[in-house]
Amino acid sequence: MSLQQNLKLIFGLKVKQLRLDHGLSLGELSKKSGISVSYLNEIEKGKKYPKADKIALLAEIFEVSYDWMVSLQLGKKLAPIADLIRSNIINELPLDVFGVDTGYLLELLSTAPTKLNALVSTLIKIGRNYGLRVENFYHAVLRSYQEMHENYFEDLENEARQFLKSHHVSQSEKLSGQHLQKILENEYGYRISFNLQSNHSHLKDLRAVLIPGKSPLLIMNENLTPNQRAFIFGKELGYIWLKFKTRDYSTPAIEVKSFDQVLNNFKVSYFSSAIIIQEDALVKDLKLFLNEPHWSEEKFSAMVANYYATPEMFMHRLTNLIPRYFGLKQLFFLRFSQIEGENDINLSKEMHLAGLHNPHATVLNEHYCRRWVSLTIFDDLSALKQNNAYKRPLAAIQKSQYIGSKNEYLIIAMALPKSGTKDVNYSISLGLMVNPKLKKTIKFFNDETIAIREVNETCERCPAVDCKVRVARPVVLEKEQKLLLARQALDKLIDGT
Repeated sequence: MSLQQNLKLIFGLKVKQLRLDHGLSLGELSKKSGISVSYLNEIEKGKKYPKADKIALLAEIFEVSYDWMVSLQLGKKLAPIADLIRSNIINELPLDVFGVDTGYLLELLSTAPTKLNALVSTLIKIGRNYGLRVENFYHAVLRSYQEMHENYFEDLENEARQFLKSHHVSQSEKLSGQHLQKILENEYGYRISFNLQSNHSHLKDLRAVLIPGKSPLLIMNENLTPNQRAFIFGKELGYIWLKFKTRDYSTPAIEVKSFDQVLNNFKVSYFSSAIIIQEDALVKDLKLFLNEPHWSEEKFSAMVANYYATPEMFMHRLTNLIPRYFGLKQLFFLRFSQIEGENDINLSKEMHLAGLHNPHATVLNEHYCRRWVSLTIFDDLSALKQNNAYKRPLAAIQKSQYIGSKNEYLIIAMALPKSGTKDVNYSISLGLMVNPKLKKTIKFFNDETIAIREVNETCERCPAVDCKVRVARPVVLEKEQKLLLARQALDKLIDGT
């Protein structure tokens, strides 16, 4: 937010507070100042900034100095709002995504109780003290945006259909990376090379880099699989088709400068998945698969392999379409990674629809429950690799019942090695909350071969004393129990019992 915008917002809040302190309505202030009601209203909303003579007149009416009127200082009551404006958080908040006007938000805060404004000030300090990175904040906002829309965006689905129609792709046709590469080269003048890793050592961990220009150069990592290439080509076509100017120039992004950059990356990723995994085709395949009486890893893997998509793309696409077409809206998506042979497992991506479910990535320095199929599948993958028997991504299923909770999830997981590495594996999981709708929709839910396991969030929080795969003591749980006993003892002492 520019200095001029800050001045307008703070000046407007100041005029409104002074007017209210003097017990004046907009009409009464208009009569005293000769400034129209509509213009005063625009001033108070931070949309207009009056000329010096008008400011001097208002200062005289409110009995304050001209210098104070034009300063960035607000009264004690509104000081936290001034901090909010100066902190640049308002500029970083993508309020338009949620249909909120900046002036309206500040107006609400200006009339809020003092304690609420103190809370605003506290949140700002917490963000500063804990070093909250702007890009983490943007991605958190994006996840909320996805949840608002149940991760289905009809406008992007329609854009994908129009793109396919304009390029004469039928609903039954599956687009490969080679097909998408030809469109980029022949229709949009792209030059594409596959020497990122060999010729650009400092960029070797990236998947792709775009050098813009009249004839854009897209440099790809040579270790990418054909399906990973297809996804990146689809994203480039998304930037072109959707006419986005604000964009990432590397995959993944090295630097995040704005929420528009994050949002546009999400939209072109969605677009890419939608043209590679067409909506109607996948819905048709899912209807057949979910009507199967028994879970089949082979049939699930065959459905994934039917598209030129990575397992992660495919599982993400399920989060778009399952809530929309099958009414299963309480779900989560997780991606874990592990260096083979090491104990640490990292949760590197998550999305939760319809509320926060377990597990989630807010747990620091704790060990995720080794009973989840999302993690046990790593052992299966490692065993196959050691025996030189790995041929395709693994798929597995589990019913997970949370200890101490009524929540139960049907979880489908896939695991595969990370491309270009020998010892890094990752898994992706789709978790669907078990409810009457799910039991009716997924016919293989009652398949007796599906493992049922009690799980928890982390070893440090788990009360299961007989767990054979525990990798850490339940120190958090023990601390909570110790604190509870201390509270109970204190209550008894105070009550004299």
